[in-house]
Amino acid sequence: MSSLKVGQVGELEDGAMKPVSTKQGEFLLARVGNNYYVANSRCPHMKGKLAQGTLEGTVVTCPKHGSQFDLTDGKVVRWLRGSGVLSRVGRVFKSAKNLKTYRVQVKDDQLLIEL
Repeated sequence: MSSLKVGQVGELEDGAMKPVSTKQGEFLLARVGNNYYVANSRCPHMKGKLAQGTLEGTVVTCPKHGSQFDLTDGKVVRWLRGSGVLSRVGRVFKSAKNLKTYRVQVKDDQLLIEL
């Protein structure tokens, strides 16, 4: 496996997140306390840009339809927002999928993930 640099220690404030583009793909980098998290940058539902959503603790919310994922393990916290007919139909056609996350290693103040 190869390591990929996705950032530097201290470049994000606590509770912040940002997109990271590399030749290997697009990722979401987030900081919660002294911990850094990396996940795919797009929601598995309809590819919303997660960096444009919100971060509460380790839970990121997609700006498109409100799906939520825990960045510690990528598990679905909520699949789609709302309870109306459109939400029920959306759940039928697109079942819940976890968000792909990556373990972050810190080496010489660089944030690295393994691909």
